[in-house]
Parts: sequence; C-alpha cells; structure tokens
Amino acid sequence: MLVIRRKSLLYKSGVEYADYCINHVEGCSHGCRFPCYAMMMKKRCGVINGYDDWIKPKIVENALELLDIEIPRLKNKIKVVHLCFTTDPFMYKQKEVCDLTLKIIRRLNVDNIRCTVLTKGIFPKELANTEKYGVNNEYGITLVSLDSGFKNRFEPGAAPYEARVKALRCLHDHGLKTWISMEPYPTPNIVKQDLKEILKEINFVDKIIFGKLNYNVDASQSVYQQSKEFYEEQAQAVVNFCKSRGIEYHIKFGTQKKDNKVTGRIFVKNTSRKVSVGLIKQPSLSF
Repeated sequence: MLVIRRKSLLYKSGVEYADYCINHVEGCSHGCRFPCYAMMMKKRCGVINGYDDWIKPKIVENALELLDIEIPRLKNKIKVVHLCFTTDPFMYKQKEVCDLTLKIIRRLNVDNIRCTVLTKGIFPKELANTEKYGVNNEYGITLVSLDSGFKNRFEPGAAPYEARVKALRCLHDHGLKTWISMEPYPTPNIVKQDLKEILKEINFVDKIIFGKLNYNVDASQSVYQQSKEFYEEQAQAVVNFCKSRGIEYHIKFGTQKKDNKVTGRIFVKNTSRKVSVGLIKQPSLSF
C-alpha cells in the first residue's frame, strides 16, 4: 500500500457529536458515490486529482509515532477520539489499514482514552478481547439501506450490509457498546425502501445517528420536492423507534426543521474517560 507522512494526527472535531478525531489514511477504497464529502474536499484542496486517485488509499506510516508525541499533550483534554471522518478505519479487504487501526485503538486505550469507531467494513473479532481493548469503546457501522443494488451503486467497494450487521451484532453479544450511523439516508426517488425494515435489523444497538443526504442533486428540494417533509417524517420515525426501545439517538443538525442540541452530545455526555480494560468475561469468538 502507498504511504504518506504527516506532521500531526489528533485534531479537534467540528462535528457536533464528536470530540477529537483521527484520520490515519488518505483516501478510501470503498469509493462511495453519494458523493463523498471527504473526497470532494481533498480534490478541491488539490490533495488528490479525482476519484481514481481517491480509491487508492495511502496509509500514514508515522501515525503511531505521532500519537506517542500528541497523546501526552492532549490526553487530559480529550473525552473521546473518533475514527474516522475522512476515511474508513476498517476498510473492507485492506489488511494494512485494519492492522494499523487496531494498533491505534490499543495505543489510545492504554492511556485511558475512549474511542468511537465507524466503518462500512467488517469489525475484526480481536476487538471483543477486552483484555487488550477497552470495554468502553463504542463500535458503529454505517447502514442506510438493505438494498444490494443501492450498495453496488453508491458504496461499490464497501462490505455487504449483512456482513456489517453480523460483525456488529457479535461485538454487541460480547457486551460491547454498538451504534449505527444512518447517514446519508437516501430519498425515495433514489431508492424505494421501508425505514422500519432497516430499524428492525439493528434494534440491538445502543445508539443511532440519523442524517439526510447532502450534495446530491437527486435528493435536493429542486428535484425531490418533498425532501424536507420526507426527512422530517423519517427522523421522527427514528426518534419514536429509539424512545420505544431505550436506544439513545441523535438527528444530525439540518435534517429536521428544529435541531435538538442536547442529543448532539451523544458520545460525550455522562461518560467516564476510564477505559476499564479487561472487565468483561470473554465468550468464544465467532463472526
């Protein structure tokens, strides 16, 4: 895999539900076509030439060296570190990326820094080993559809939906906290689907984040004129579902007519920084 070097790694996030973030890979072989905001920004800034460049990820070869420098300086300020916003930490079929991610999570946990992790790949079974990784990490998958045709069109290189859910459920069954990012959720003119069927598949999770599809002409008000009403209705359905099952939730700002600022602290409110490695008895691992 191609490599790059950086001067820094940990940075303070501007996203409402995150604190600090790490992006230890440039690019992503999932090649999402929603379009991908991260790819758009990297192209606009001249970091990449275009899509073909973006889907050839480059790993940050000095990531662990940077953490050894930055963690002592920042660890008392950090509530939680998110992996990742501009790449995928468990990129499907990219072993080098996955191996480095595991080392990064371990490095953060050793210093009692909790992680939230989001992927369109498959979580490795190693994460269920709470003798090595913190029990308070929170693991999530992006899931906006169950339609394989939609996945092939918009997330061509990502893991199959069924495999994502299966791996996440396994972590849940081992006592770990799990969550779902239902963002960017598509409008009916892009794919016809029943939100209730998706929610039924992930009713075991601890948290759900729901958000609309941005930067896509087909989902815009000018093309799909009912988009505002649609997202208001779908967001309320998520809220009702979560309330009925005791699942925490957050509706991304701008999805509903009125934002709920309180739920924006879904990962940082009332939480301890203590990672507590090794407190869950280990059942057998099977993905």
